[in-house]
Amino acid sequence: MMREIKFVCRKLDCGNPVSESRGPLIEDGRGGVRLLSCSGDESSIRQCDIIGPGFCDGKYYHHVTCSESVRLVGGAGLCSGRVEVKSNQSWASVCEADFDRQDAEVVCRDVGCGAPAALQGGLYGEGEGQTWDKEFQCKGKESLLLDCDTSDRENNTCLPGNAVGLTCSEPDDVRLVGGGSRCAGGVEWYDQGEWRIVGAEDWDQRDVAAVVCRQLGCVSTVSVPPGNTTRGFRVSCSGSESSLRGCRRMYDLRPGLTVICSDLLVQPDIFLTDPMGGVFRGHQGPEMFRGYNFTITCSTQPQYPGGSFLLKFTGSNRTQTQPAVNHSAVFLFPAADDSHQGNYRCVYDNCFLS
Repeated sequence: MMREIKFVCRKLDCGNPVSESRGPLIEDGRGGVRLLSCSGDESSIRQCDIIGPGFCDGKYYHHVTCSESVRLVGGAGLCSGRVEVKSNQSWASVCEADFDRQDAEVVCRDVGCGAPAALQGGLYGEGEGQTWDKEFQCKGKESLLLDCDTSDRENNTCLPGNAVGLTCSEPDDVRLVGGGSRCAGGVEWYDQGEWRIVGAEDWDQRDVAAVVCRQLGCVSTVSVPPGNTTRGFRVSCSGSESSLRGCRRMYDLRPGLTVICSDLLVQPDIFLTDPMGGVFRGHQGPEMFRGYNFTITCSTQPQYPGGSFLLKFTGSNRTQTQPAVNHSAVFLFPAADDSHQGNYRCVYDNCFLS
């Protein structure tokens, strides 16, 4: 249903779909319609395939939650795109200079996704409307972007190529249980406040498994063992979705799906931040003014517990190690000088000895 829900959120002039659930129809004489198919880009509900009124399986209807003030536009899925903020009943792009890692954490949370994975200006185009005229002052713990403080922008211009693009990790709402590894086991989806078993038709199992492995960062599907005796609500995917949220969900029961994926760690993410405002974007990437303090933050997906980060610096072959706290580590540097020039790379170590 996520494509249909995306359509509903857009028609209401709201942001991204955050969640959906089902509830009983109100017995007031009204009938429902059944949305069979929407691409998510229709201008009217009449362009979707519908049955009704009066036809509703199991007499249930859908509750839809959309983000109110922020959306991600132009990305490949629900968790990536150009950041746009609702302003005076229209949507405005956000300038990269007015947006930092803490703001990104709140936006990802607001649209129902996981932690920020990448932050880069111009990645998803410039947009056709206005530019947001405030600078966000998020602390990173707010639930909604509207809860963050704002201040007037120091510079009223936003250069082309600087509309901020954000990629969030997929939500941590899928897991594999009983397989002895985080990349093997029965598929469960966190739905309506509890973990529910996922089932699939025989012809859908490979596609659903591919999406599950992709969402968990397990790279690829190794096998789909025969269905077990448990039963779960049915999910149908094309196989190209970035997460199960993009698949079609039905509430009839099918044999529970068991999946074995290849277990490879994904590349950690790396961010450069500067509390003193000394960073700017050069032709070959971020650059620092001499004399300014700066930090480099390494982060990884939330399904990898514990571990530590190794920051490698090619400029002098130096390395630093920090334990992972909440899936990330922060490396602090004093006043920047020529000795700090070079390439920085995060390496994540998740090995445990017994």
